[in-house]
Amino acid sequence: MKKILKIFRPLIGLNYSKPYWVLGVSILLAAILGTFAIQLKIDTDLANLLPEKNPHVKALDKLQATVGGETTMEVVIKSPSFEDNKSFARALIRKSLKLYDDKKDNYFLERAEFRKNTEFLENNALYFATSDELSDIKEYLHKEITKAKEEANPFLVSFEDEEETDADSEMTDFEESYDALIPSEYPISPDSTVMKVTFYPTGSKSDLSYLRRMFSSYDSLLAEMKPASYNKDMEVRYGGRLKRHMAEINSIMGDVFSSFATGISSVIILVMVYFSFKKYLNYRWGNSEEKELGFWKHLLRLPVPALVIGVPLLVSLCWTFGVTYFILGSLNTMTSVLFVILFGMGIDYGIHYYARYIEFRAEGTPILEALHKTYDNTGSAIVVSGLTTAFSLFVLILAQFRGFSEFGFIAGSGIILALACMLFVMPALLVIFERYNWIVFNERIVDESTAEQKESLFTRFPMSRSIVVMGLLISVIVGMNFQQLGFQYDFGELEPEFPEYEEYKKVAGQISSSDKRNPAYILADNQKQVLEIMDKLRHKMKRDSTSPTILDVEALPERFPPSESMAHEKLKEIARVRELLDDPFLRDQEDDQLDRLRKAAQTNEQLQISQMPDYFKSRFLTKEGEIGNFVIAYPSVGLADGEKSIAFKNDVGKVTLDNGKTFYAASTSIIAAEMLELMRKESPWMVGATFLMVFILMYFAFRSLRWTLIAMLPLTVGLLWLFGIMMLSGMMFNFYNLVVLPAILGIGEDNGVHLAHRYREEGKSSMWDVLSSTGQHVTIGSITTMLGFAGLLLTNHPGLRSIGTMAVIGIGMTLVTALTFLPALIQWLEDRNWIRF
Repeated sequence: MKKILKIFRPLIGLNYSKPYWVLGVSILLAAILGTFAIQLKIDTDLANLLPEKNPHVKALDKLQATVGGETTMEVVIKSPSFEDNKSFARALIRKSLKLYDDKKDNYFLERAEFRKNTEFLENNALYFATSDELSDIKEYLHKEITKAKEEANPFLVSFEDEEETDADSEMTDFEESYDALIPSEYPISPDSTVMKVTFYPTGSKSDLSYLRRMFSSYDSLLAEMKPASYNKDMEVRYGGRLKRHMAEINSIMGDVFSSFATGISSVIILVMVYFSFKKYLNYRWGNSEEKELGFWKHLLRLPVPALVIGVPLLVSLCWTFGVTYFILGSLNTMTSVLFVILFGMGIDYGIHYYARYIEFRAEGTPILEALHKTYDNTGSAIVVSGLTTAFSLFVLILAQFRGFSEFGFIAGSGIILALACMLFVMPALLVIFERYNWIVFNERIVDESTAEQKESLFTRFPMSRSIVVMGLLISVIVGMNFQQLGFQYDFGELEPEFPEYEEYKKVAGQISSSDKRNPAYILADNQKQVLEIMDKLRHKMKRDSTSPTILDVEALPERFPPSESMAHEKLKEIARVRELLDDPFLRDQEDDQLDRLRKAAQTNEQLQISQMPDYFKSRFLTKEGEIGNFVIAYPSVGLADGEKSIAFKNDVGKVTLDNGKTFYAASTSIIAAEMLELMRKESPWMVGATFLMVFILMYFAFRSLRWTLIAMLPLTVGLLWLFGIMMLSGMMFNFYNLVVLPAILGIGEDNGVHLAHRYREEGKSSMWDVLSSTGQHVTIGSITTMLGFAGLLLTNHPGLRSIGTMAVIGIGMTLVTALTFLPALIQWLEDRNWIRF
């Protein structure tokens, strides 16, 4: 490491001789890259967190290219009067479709869905019945005819009352299909007080500026229409999941900025107060003849430490996210918080460098010599810790889950750039501030008798054996109960709550809807494959009786005959049903089911796709208006539960036909399940690989297996203590905070590196001196990192909040073990002469 540092040592001289040039070029580059950094957007699309080659991602892309992925905007109207609701809805549709987007020179909304003309389907329902349903209907009619004949026979005596079965059982499947096929004319609640209108926007849900303009225009429209003028009790709510999507992105962006502001301000205040207080005490305890500055002049210099450390750090952040713009193009939900995290992590190196520099200057060392001595001594430690942290994060790049890989790339790059700025930009600021006398020192007078007395009092770390034994005992207990650590599968627990959306759901939930929600689509090449896929899935439905996840499977070719010959066959079946209904024993019967069948069996010629109502055929058609070759599978379980979502994905996600052809299902829930499974699979390997990388780099730095183990043991113990706290508090791993584990490993090893490196530098029996100097620095460094993460504790997003919680506890535990367990371990080994320098 010293050889590497020696190569770049001349840059320190450049900082001393050309400080304005170094600072100017750095800030200019930061300004250029910063203009791109602020253009980064947050991508919340889960599909983009999986590899592009993932078969489910490819299937989703193909489905969206074939069918499209329209996201609707919904409006719910509530009042005691159905007619008033209908009158307002019609006026709203007329005016909504006239809303114009001047920026895009297009209408905001392209069409609306409100009244459904069900008469066509009621008159032709049997044309859309499946072969099995038609067979059941014929069997039902045969039984009804037989029953009518028996009832007409006055001499018939039945002895089978106890074994009598329900005559309507054959109609059950068709009844359910009929109800799903033919909804109510208007989307209303059972008491007709709530009505819904569905609009289809012209823009994409990812275009936030479009959504903001549209919702702003819609707010103005609703205010202009005055719903109370239609009915004094009328309430109107709109947006649905589309508005929730915008609210979620706005919330995340707001959380990022608020946590960034909170974290940075608290870190800056801490750094200013700590270093200013430390320098003031040093100045007051120094040579009394050189005390030229009073308290108020010291107070004016309070911002100096924050500027000396903060400016290079902000430069590194601009560089980092400018590079991110060109490499990745956007941030995701996980990486969106890296602004505040990198600020908290990167400032550590500046704290160590600046703290050691002022120690050398307080001893009377000239500026250039102090810069060189700081670079040669502390520079080595912060390069080791910085590179170890960076490369432990770079390990995440190997992950297929892009939440890990992009986090690792940005965080690792940010650490290296922060390290470079602290080593080769900060010295320029120090020189500039020194020239203007904004950094003042007073050579401290050391009382030899006091120093000897102090040395006699603090010669060894107390209770070293007890601390080591207790720390290892706790770690072993936690390790033995490791299986108690849980994982949060419920996605709903990780999403923020939006009161406006919850109020909307409360009203919209009164409108009856089908149980068929959150479907997965399997796109085939032809209609023959569609029917084969349906057979495979239905076979799986029948076979899986213990934990079924498939509610129903459907495809238009099964209901709507795709060819003339198949249409002719179905018309023959319908004609047979008409013959049965015209049987003398049924012809004059008055029965609701028979009346429904008489109306549904009127079809006597082949229907065309153009004759079907839009609301029915739209979900089965491609963008070109053709019948789509895809199967729709509906889940019977709630997909907010990650485990059930994975089970549904395992049931429908992959279908292999008899000829070996394989098809993959596509939906956002399938993507979420695939992502969760991939993350759960990769996270142990990522943590293990990070741990191995930390070990290798520390061994390379210390050139000693013994010192590598000494420096790493507190990190391991601290991580186990974190797990112990999680077990006691009920905290669980989740989709978000898993990414923090490698980061904690990378950050936590810094403390052990700095303390062990300084102890080796000072020599035997120097632990108290190390703790009083470097111990302070690692404490402040860890606290600043914790404060950076602590900004996430104030966010509205539970997932981001869990990142902050785990990071604060984890870094806190590694700090505690570094300040207690590590000194006790070194003292215990020192007492047994196991320490080698």
